[in-house]
Amino acid sequence: MPSPRRPTYTSTGRRPGNPGTRSGPDADTSHDVISASRPAPEPAPQPAPKARKAPFAGLGKGGPEKDAPKKGALRKGAPDQEHAGGAPQASGSAGNVVAFPEPKGKRRKKNILVAAAILVAVVAGLLAVAVFSPALAVRTISVSGTHLLTPAQVETALEPLRGKPLPQVTDEEVGRLLEPLVQVKSVSAEARPPSGLAVAVRERVPVALVKQGEQYQLVDVEGIQLASTADPASVSLPVIDGGAGTIGKDLFRATAEVLGALPPDVLAKLSNASAQSVDAVELKLVDGQTIIWGNASEKELKAKVLAALLKAPVDPKNPVKVYDVSVPRHPVTR
Repeated sequence: MPSPRRPTYTSTGRRPGNPGTRSGPDADTSHDVISASRPAPEPAPQPAPKARKAPFAGLGKGGPEKDAPKKGALRKGAPDQEHAGGAPQASGSAGNVVAFPEPKGKRRKKNILVAAAILVAVVAGLLAVAVFSPALAVRTISVSGTHLLTPAQVETALEPLRGKPLPQVTDEEVGRLLEPLVQVKSVSAEARPPSGLAVAVRERVPVALVKQGEQYQLVDVEGIQLASTADPASVSLPVIDGGAGTIGKDLFRATAEVLGALPPDVLAKLSNASAQSVDAVELKLVDGQTIIWGNASEKELKAKVLAALLKAPVDPKNPVKVYDVSVPRHPVTR
């Protein structure tokens, strides 16, 4: 579209009225130059940019107008996003941040975890004090359940436990210390704070006497020699025929198993035991009566039947000389 403005003309020669200038038809116009210039078009007015609202504007205490950032103000530490063309970021001011309360369930769970951690730490500390504290060291040892041994023998064997904290003493350790005492079959220990240790001993049970030279050895069902005596009458146990040479053999084991199944009151009435074979075990009572036992099968039932027969009334005119319990469900007396 052509511009509505007309060009302006400017003469570069001498202007009329100035000294030394010529006018009229005789004037020299060879030095007059006419120049034309066109002014640059003015830029079209641009519409003013719309103001952008700050995120969360109007949520502060002062309302939308007070909380909105001032025009031209730049946020500290952030570039001018209005001029850079980037997306506006949330302001770091307190008025532009919404704080949500922590859920009650999460807060309660956190409190429970903290309390549990404190409790575990306290318990661990108490346990450490109990396990390693010298205030709970063993000073006195009491022994019970001994018949073949004396309490002093057991206390002497347990001497290494003195001064050791009670929580560190175990049944296994007590058992290892008493292993040299063959009479001990099992043992249990009980702590009695602040410094006492109670030891209950279960000894092996002797079931017979085995002659060995001038002495008689007390043996259990396994043939372990528990003690010795020179007077067999002082011990209410039967004597196994064959002497010490039979210990550990099949006949000895069969006889010892039979004796181990008898109740103490019946065992005290026996004088000796013998076996021709593992299926022909015989016992002798102090009154001279014979008990035919047979093999070691059903030994608990045979022991009960024999105990009942021995308690039955006796006819003085027909005394019983033989008790046959080899077939316990059909015992025979004659």
